[in-house]
Amino acid sequence: MNFGIIGCGKAAQKHAEQISLSGKLIAVCDIDHSKANALGKKYQAQPYYNIDDLLSREKSINVFAVCTPNYLHKEHTVACLRHGGHVVCEKPMAIHISDCKAMIAEAESKGKELFIVKQNRFNPAVIAVKELLNKKKIGTIYSVHVNCIWNRNDEYYFNSWRGKKMLDGGILFTQFSHFIDLLYWMFGEVEYVTAITSNLAHQKTIEFEDTGVACLKFESGTLGSIHFSINSYKKNMEGSLTIIAEKGTIKIGGEYLNKLEYQQIENYTIEKLSTGNGENDYGFYTGSMSNHNLIYRHVNDVLQKGIKNEFNGYYGLKTVEIIEKIYEAANAPRF
Repeated sequence: MNFGIIGCGKAAQKHAEQISLSGKLIAVCDIDHSKANALGKKYQAQPYYNIDDLLSREKSINVFAVCTPNYLHKEHTVACLRHGGHVVCEKPMAIHISDCKAMIAEAESKGKELFIVKQNRFNPAVIAVKELLNKKKIGTIYSVHVNCIWNRNDEYYFNSWRGKKMLDGGILFTQFSHFIDLLYWMFGEVEYVTAITSNLAHQKTIEFEDTGVACLKFESGTLGSIHFSINSYKKNMEGSLTIIAEKGTIKIGGEYLNKLEYQQIENYTIEKLSTGNGENDYGFYTGSMSNHNLIYRHVNDVLQKGIKNEFNGYYGLKTVEIIEKIYEAANAPRF
C-alpha cells in the first residue's frame, strides 16, 4: 500500500519507520519546510508544505497518517478521507466530541477505515489483564484506580502549540488519553464524574491544569479514580492501573503500564509476560510504550485481510467523551 504522512513532528518519525516496513511512503507534509524536507529525504518521499497541494497532486495514496497537533486532527482527517484514503490518526482523536462525530461520519460516508492510535492496548501486561476480564476470572470489579504521574517541564511547552487551551486541550488529551481509553475498553461506560483540577507549577507556561483528581462511577457499578499530574520531579514516575475485584487484586505499573507489579488472583497466576517494546523517546522526555509496529500490523490486517478494526473512531470518541466529562465536572460551580 502507498502511504502519506500529514505532520512531520516527533510522532511522525514512528509512523514513517513502520510504514517503510509494510508499504511505501509516497509523500509527507508539514508547514515547517525543514521538517517535511528532512522526513521526505530520509524515506525518499515527496515533501509538501500544504495539505491541499499534496492531496491535489498525489492520487495513489491509500492510507494517510495524521500526526498534526490535536486541534487539526479533524480538519486533516476529513480532508484525507474525502481524498479517498483510509486514515490512521494519532491520539487524541480530537479535542471536541463534535469533531469526533464529523470524522466518523466522513469515514462512513466514504466507506473508509478510520484508525485511532491506542498503543497501550498492546502492552503485554495490559493484554494479559484484558484476557482475564474477558474470561471473568476475577469476578465483580469493585474499583479501579489510575495514577499518571509524569514530568513535562517548561522546555516541553516552549514555542509550541502545546499548552494552549484551544490547540492542545489539556493534559488528559495530550499526555493521558491512552489511560482513559483503557478505562473504557476494560470497564465500559462512565455514568458519573466528579473532579478537581489545578495549575500548580506551570502558571507561566500553560493555559490549563497540570494536576487533577477525578472520581468515576461506571454504569456497571464499579468505582474509579484518576490522579493525573505532569509535576513529577525531573522525570516520569508512574503510569499505573490497579484493579480491586471479587476474586483478585492486580496492579499494572511502571512508568508506562509496562510492568505487572502485583497480582493476587484466585487459583490463577499470570506468567511469562514478554517485556514488550520500550518507551517512545522524544529527546528530553519520554512517552508511552512504542507499539506502532503492532498498530501498523493491525492496520494492514484490517485493510488486506478484512479483520475487524479494533481501533475505530467510536473508541476514539468514547475517550474524548470521558475526558470532556472530567473537565466539565472540574469546571462545574461549587458551593
